[in-house]
Amino acid sequence: MGPGDTEDEKKKRVIDASHIFSARESGFSSANEDADALEIRLALLLQEHSDLDAAILALATAPSHDSIALARLKKKKLQLKDMIQKLRDQMTPDIIA
Repeated sequence: MGPGDTEDEKKKRVIDASHIFSARESGFSSANEDADALEIRLALLLQEHSDLDAAILALATAPSHDSIALARLKKKKLQLKDMIQKLRDQMTPDIIA
């Protein structure tokens, strides 16, 4: 995902990589493959979160911005943050001290 990519190109790449995330459904038996899929998913979510942050900043600094669109972007960013945290929790081993 380069700086000159259009939104359609970014979406296409995310869609193309989406088959990786159905690890349990596709029959992955290795814990390493599951961990790799989670890491890839996390990286994509972090990138999308960063992209939304840039979009929010650009929209907020525009002279006449759409407050409804801004609110929707912020809500989506919060949802992504929650998804990122859930993935990180899944990746952290349960250690009973």
